[in-house]
Amino acid sequence: MGASMTMHKGTNVAVPAGAVRVEVGRHAAPGAPDVDASALLLVAGKVRSDADFVFYNQPAHASGAVRHEGKRTAPDRVTDTLVVDFGTVEPAIDRIVVAASADGGTFSRVSGLYVRVTDAASGAELARFDSTDATVETAFILGELYLRQGAWKFRAVGQGYSTGLEGLATDFGISVDEPQQTPPAPQTPPAPQAPVTPPQPRPAAQAPAPAPSPVAAPAMPAPATPVAPPAAAPVRLTKVTLTKSAPSVSLAKQGGTSGALRVNLNWEVRKQFKGWGAKLGRAVAMHADLDLDLCALYELADGRKGVVQSLGNAFGSLTRPPFIHLDGDDRTGALSTGENMSINLDHKDLLRRVLIFVTIYEGARSFADLHATVTLQPQNGAAIDFSLDECTVPSTVCALALITNNGGDLTVQREARYLVPDRGVSPQRTIDAAYGWGMNWTPGRK
Repeated sequence: MGASMTMHKGTNVAVPAGAVRVEVGRHAAPGAPDVDASALLLVAGKVRSDADFVFYNQPAHASGAVRHEGKRTAPDRVTDTLVVDFGTVEPAIDRIVVAASADGGTFSRVSGLYVRVTDAASGAELARFDSTDATVETAFILGELYLRQGAWKFRAVGQGYSTGLEGLATDFGISVDEPQQTPPAPQTPPAPQAPVTPPQPRPAAQAPAPAPSPVAAPAMPAPATPVAPPAAAPVRLTKVTLTKSAPSVSLAKQGGTSGALRVNLNWEVRKQFKGWGAKLGRAVAMHADLDLDLCALYELADGRKGVVQSLGNAFGSLTRPPFIHLDGDDRTGALSTGENMSINLDHKDLLRRVLIFVTIYEGARSFADLHATVTLQPQNGAAIDFSLDECTVPSTVCALALITNNGGDLTVQREARYLVPDRGVSPQRTIDAAYGWGMNWTPGRK
């Protein structure tokens, strides 16, 4: 099919491809809820078990037919993608529902919501449906792939739910284990970087609505067959939020075993400056030009150590050691694409440990009056996020997260630890001493 096709609700189109990418996207806008894509593999309108639900916390179907590929952020849009391989879809499955859920608000606050189907081999667009009439919905069935006379087709649906992903999933037969509290909505933005002094590592381092009646039932009856392996327990829809009481998580258990792990840091200046007295004007002026820098100390499996930071253009690399890359320099903390640091999980066996930290380069004397959130988004798997505690000490450097290789699995440990450098000691040297990295540091500047 040559030309792309924008569809209206209820219409359908043939999908002449062996495998497709199903992209759920939206405009990138400050404060907009995060949007997550999911898929339900159905037999006669219901799942056979919880294993037939593919989403951020259960990123691949046992058959290999559907895979959650993860999010991508561009200057103008944010996308979440599913891959469907029709060749491995089990004979029992006659319909694959494509859904979107809003995390942190309703779809009325999401602009430019769409679902797009492309040929996984050629990239050609096969179908596109833009959803424009959302109000109080927190979940949507955007479309469905279904079998008709032995061929796959895509139908634009546009059916909304005000009960969120939980309500939608439950209607299709999913057992949901949901805690009482609602997790904070992760934002997808910046990851500042940079320090006040670059390192020269000792070991040769480098410095540098009920179940919708199949809105159009497929013509092919569903053969009563194999039952998908049952999920071990009811699915958890919550994203992973690290806290003082539950500070660590295995990336493998969240599906984060390959691709790029993106680290974002976003912040906002607290509005209250009580207690500053005569210093109030100076405090506001300082914060107006605040520059936080995201950095990482690394130690490779072969013993080499170094730092990734904007200082000295030590931005690292994703394709060669240290397999960590920093890009951009965001001075706003705004909820935009911001500044990102990525870690290549395809080379995780070559990493021994990575300490992600942030320094104040200029614009403030401490992290007091700042509110910051850290988000680690694996290309595959659930997002991991946490907030920093309120800073009550004159700190200019904060250890955010320690990633450690444990027998091939990376464990993310929330640190959220504010450190106060001694007089004349750089933030990097302070972090190094606190975590025993053992590097030699010399003064430097951006």
